[in-house]
Amino acid sequence: RAELVERILASFELPGRNDIDAAWAREVGDRIDAFERGEIGSSAASDVFREIDRRARG
Repeated sequence: RAELVERILASFELPGRNDIDAAWAREVGDRIDAFERGEIGSSAASDVFREIDRRARG
């Protein structure tokens, strides 16, 4: 489903799309680097989704 959404979004000609994609690529790289340096931690996916569900229910 996520791949389908990405394909649909990519099909739109959005001004600045390349800039946005480049900015996200830099952000991802920065986060990976910070994780590898031990500056940030990680969470199990199950914990993340449980928290999303909790917040969505209000």
